[in-house]
Amino acid sequence: MTLFAVNVCRWRHLVAFSSLALTLTAAPAMASDGPSPSSFIPSPPGLAATSWVLMDAKSGRVLVEHDADKRVPPASLTKMMTAYIAENEIESGNMSPTDEVRISKEAWQTGGSRMFVKVNSNVPVKDLMQGIVVQSGNDATVAMAEHIAGSQSSFADLMNEHARQMGLQNTHFMNPTGLPDPEHYSSAHDMAIIARHIINDFPDHYSLYAEKYFTWNGIKQPNRNLLLWRDKSVDGLKTGHTEEAGYCLVASAQQSDTRLIAAVMGTNSEEARSQETQKLLSYGFRYFQTQKVYDAGQELRRARVWGGTQDEGAFGVANDVYLTASKQDEGGLSNRININGDLQAPIEAGQQYGTVQIVQNDEVIDEQPLVALESIEQGGLFKRLWDGLLKFVQGLF
Repeated sequence: MTLFAVNVCRWRHLVAFSSLALTLTAAPAMASDGPSPSSFIPSPPGLAATSWVLMDAKSGRVLVEHDADKRVPPASLTKMMTAYIAENEIESGNMSPTDEVRISKEAWQTGGSRMFVKVNSNVPVKDLMQGIVVQSGNDATVAMAEHIAGSQSSFADLMNEHARQMGLQNTHFMNPTGLPDPEHYSSAHDMAIIARHIINDFPDHYSLYAEKYFTWNGIKQPNRNLLLWRDKSVDGLKTGHTEEAGYCLVASAQQSDTRLIAAVMGTNSEEARSQETQKLLSYGFRYFQTQKVYDAGQELRRARVWGGTQDEGAFGVANDVYLTASKQDEGGLSNRININGDLQAPIEAGQQYGTVQIVQNDEVIDEQPLVALESIEQGGLFKRLWDGLLKFVQGLF
């Protein structure tokens, strides 16, 4: 075949490709089709509390809330962050559950709820953790903070750094216990986020939050979370109370594949915080459920890649994607796949190149990274030049 014939053949391919491109660009991008029934869901219950939030533990999506970002005293809910940092120290290898912690005079004489550790005694880390979580012992909490950071003020700096890393917007810690301080505050939303990190980041430690009793120094004390006795699906997390904060509770429960977190702030009694939190959890399990939307590595879109060794690449999600949505509208889910402009080789597997938005009733309820599922190397010089010419011509239309 002559050089002239080869060029004619190439231009015929180019014209055909340009016509196809014009057809594709003329058609609007469509979301995945699917039924979208709209069923009645009653309003969430009004609670006798200052603020509250109901969160999906897997995605972090807020399902129900009232003044969830209002800054309020967190009382002993603060100890969730103290315990989280201790769990992080154990998982990082900086501390062992069997390490002995020396009980200082300052820790021993801290007021409020107590584990009843003795001054100048040595207590294993694992026992202090039970004292913090089950008994809400301020003495155990101060001892742990001093063991990790040297002092309460230094530990508070560490708490605030973890709060920053978690993205907490309305939290500032002054001490590890939650004892009153004008500059010590948090919110229902932020407390639920801390609980979610405890559940998801250190699952091997989470059983501690379901323990009903702990005995130390001959004194048996019950966990103040009354829902551990009343609702078998509840397995954590923490109570709090001061005169300023009122009675607070962060609880988590699981039914089938659905795990919810409820944070209720500022009720007027121990019984009230349990009842109001139970209302919130019951509403959540009645009207919401968790479903697996995508499997890790699932291909969601094949997209054009310019200048590569192949013309298309596979794109999808890196991890399993779960979504908690209303049961009535579970069939009304669709997706919107957004790719970050034109894709140019090389493409690296696992790298993000866009987003996947999950939509329910025209509302985006979750967003996940769209990643390359395969690597595509850069093509040779002629391939890059040819793709550049095709891209230019397509742009004319």
